[in-house]
Amino acid sequence: LNILTTVIFFHFLLTAGVKDGDSYWPLSLKHFPENAALWGKSSQSSTLTCSPELALDGVLSTFSHTNEETDPWWRVDLLKVYRVNRVIITNRPNHGLRINGAVIRIGNFLDIYSNTICAVISTLADGATATFSCGGMEGRYMIVHIPGYKKILSLSEVGVYGYLAGNSLLKSTFQQ
Repeated sequence: LNILTTVIFFHFLLTAGVKDGDSYWPLSLKHFPENAALWGKSSQSSTLTCSPELALDGVLSTFSHTNEETDPWWRVDLLKVYRVNRVIITNRPNHGLRINGAVIRIGNFLDIYSNTICAVISTLADGATATFSCGGMEGRYMIVHIPGYKKILSLSEVGVYGYLAGNSLLKSTFQQ
């Protein structure tokens, strides 16, 4: 019975559809929250030796790294507006205390402070991974920044999970 239930469930996922405005989309695995950051373009306020793309490469031993500066930031342009359910950040394995106090923002503006705060990273141990709930906040940009003077921002990995904005059925069905 369990195999039959599983087959029916996946058949439904692959054949059912969702009406979104005037468009009809087959309901498939692409509608589940995805790591939208993988398709985006990353940037950061400055680069010491490690580029911003290293926070999206899937390798925990590489990381992005800004210069020591005032209010350093790392940003991913998701290229489209997403409803962001959660952001997952993996801290670098050493010098990890630098991330403490960082702010995660979601929004549609290049200016950091014009975007809404999703979460504050109060503390995250060296090499640790944490999930921050953003409750379906809409935005094209996800920004991590550390307010303050003489700060360094370094990230091992970043994931931004959600789905394209604009589909109310998917919002209520898949919000996590």
